[in-house]
Amino acid sequence: MENELIYVYCISENLFLADLVKEQEPLECLAVGEYKVIAKFVSPHEFSEVNMTKNGADLAWLELHARNHIRIISEVMKIRPVIPFKFGTIFKSEENLQKFIQEYSDSLSENLLTIKDKEEWSVKIFCNRNQLNQQIAEISEDITSLNYEISVSTPGKAFILKRKKEALIEQKVESSFRTYGQICYDELTALCDQTQIKSLQHKDITGNTNEMILNATCFIDKSNVLDFIQAADFLQEKFGAFGFSLDITGPWPPFSFISIKEK
Repeated sequence: MENELIYVYCISENLFLADLVKEQEPLECLAVGEYKVIAKFVSPHEFSEVNMTKNGADLAWLELHARNHIRIISEVMKIRPVIPFKFGTIFKSEENLQKFIQEYSDSLSENLLTIKDKEEWSVKIFCNRNQLNQQIAEISEDITSLNYEISVSTPGKAFILKRKKEALIEQKVESSFRTYGQICYDELTALCDQTQIKSLQHKDITGNTNEMILNATCFIDKSNVLDFIQAADFLQEKFGAFGFSLDITGPWPPFSFISIKEK
């Protein structure tokens, strides 16, 4: 089949994006009104709604195209602020694309103003529960007191006290999760324009053997990014011995902080 569908990556206002596109064949820089649309023409054989659903079940195909989608948007972002489109955004024709731009032009302009001189960063905080357990057991006066009672008690009473100790450590661990997460959140968001809390992710998704305790995206003025990274480094140094670790990545396409609304 001919490449008759239009796969859209992002929209910008820059007049010089065509230079980038020439290096990224088979991308196109389509001029639609005052906007430039970074796109490529694709075949219905692969990207029709039905075939995308089928191909999406192939994890290798999905990962390849999803990574490429983010990569291309990120390349354009180096030149100019962009409104990123979700993976798999397809228009049936240039006429459909033009109609969309016309209907949403006011919202597109507002969003381009919103993201100007801003960057989206990801903040994920993890904890090694065993390391935190050990630290709590060493520094907690309550645990120290229980350890002494256990050492001088009869076997039966010692067994009960050990169960009590385990429950107390677990309680303190959960409290530490909340406290540490809140401290980091407060320190980092003080440098952000906007923040969104995301759902915690399982180890199978993160690939991290430690437990996630915070997952957030931050919208930061470019002038504050260095301070943001330095604040994260300080928090890592301060709390790393307790098993906490920060994973700060960015800049990412600002998916979390745009909202396209019809006229």
